[in-house]
Amino acid sequence: MQATSCIRGQAVGGRRAASTAAAGRRSVVVRAAAANPYAEELKATAKYIATRGKGILASDESNATTGKRLESVGVENTEDNRRDWRQLLYTAPGLGQYISGAIMFEETLYQKARDGTPFVDVLGSAGIKCGVKVDTGLQVLPGTDGETSTQGLDNLQARCEAYYKQGARFAKWRAVLKISEGSGPSSQAILENAHGLARYAQIAQAAGLVPIVEPEVTLGPGAYSIEETAYWSERVYSHVMRLLNEYDVMLEGILLKPNMCLPGLDAPPASPADVAKYTTRTMLRTIPASVPGIHFLSGGMSEEESTLNLQALQEACPNAPWSLTFSYGRALQASTLKTWAGKEENWDAAQQILVALAKANSEAQLGQFKGPHPVPGGGRILQALRTGGAGK
Repeated sequence: MQATSCIRGQAVGGRRAASTAAAGRRSVVVRAAAANPYAEELKATAKYIATRGKGILASDESNATTGKRLESVGVENTEDNRRDWRQLLYTAPGLGQYISGAIMFEETLYQKARDGTPFVDVLGSAGIKCGVKVDTGLQVLPGTDGETSTQGLDNLQARCEAYYKQGARFAKWRAVLKISEGSGPSSQAILENAHGLARYAQIAQAAGLVPIVEPEVTLGPGAYSIEETAYWSERVYSHVMRLLNEYDVMLEGILLKPNMCLPGLDAPPASPADVAKYTTRTMLRTIPASVPGIHFLSGGMSEEESTLNLQALQEACPNAPWSLTFSYGRALQASTLKTWAGKEENWDAAQQILVALAKANSEAQLGQFKGPHPVPGGGRILQALRTGGAGK
């Protein structure tokens, strides 16, 4: 009887201790949020960008990568041409009906349209929040098989403060985790990149910027299954969320930009239903409901596939606690760029393609896309791992 009472007493005491510890933890988090003068603004901005039926235009590719895109259609990589390309995107009539945020490269954040209007004002007048890529690219991790970590923490606080002053209200930091035939990201790569994402998010929030947290489990060659991609994605996201909590990042004031779960590039493509099944299961297992929006990247998918898979996510998880939406670069811009090709007479047609693609993905986010798609067809796409690019 005494032994039973002792065990019961220890259990009660343990529960009290756990409750006290939890209360202490909550008070620390509450104090951390209260200490940030931007806390309410961060939550409001994240909620706005995650508005149902809207997504993000990812136009933050580096000057070098943008140059490659321009040169592919015969346009020289100059600052004026990069400016004209961004202006075509940002001034597309009606874009703000379907796009709530635009991620910019640093150069673009400070640029002006031909008439002298700052791009931040052009986008703001359309109801589109301005964001900026703040990482400075990837660097190979010593002792790994080509795995990388993301650079850019040096002087990040000062840069974020300057970006906020310029009109940016959110930021983006991309981490790349490599998956290939027979293997996934190493523990070293996962922990290094989770730490970088968490530290960046902490700094961005302190400067008033909503951090887009982008842990991309990137597709590689091989015939590995969609189940393997889901396994590694779940492992990566779990570590990222743990580190965000360790750094007291306010989850209501972030957005997540992950990959959809797809099979290896040498495997048969998965149906939208299977992509949705494994992707939503992974999110439900790893992402807290307090995160307002999950904005999927379009890496590895054609323009039509990106839309169909996005619609399938809504059908697989109609009561998702977060907005399951998009942050697309290539899936909104590839055909737009080809249509424009640097020619003034193609300007209107290119903008029409962009808005049509944005509208299709907006409808897909609402589970209402019925087709036909503005750019039908297209196969699977291999995007090379770039050391300095944006990777959408």
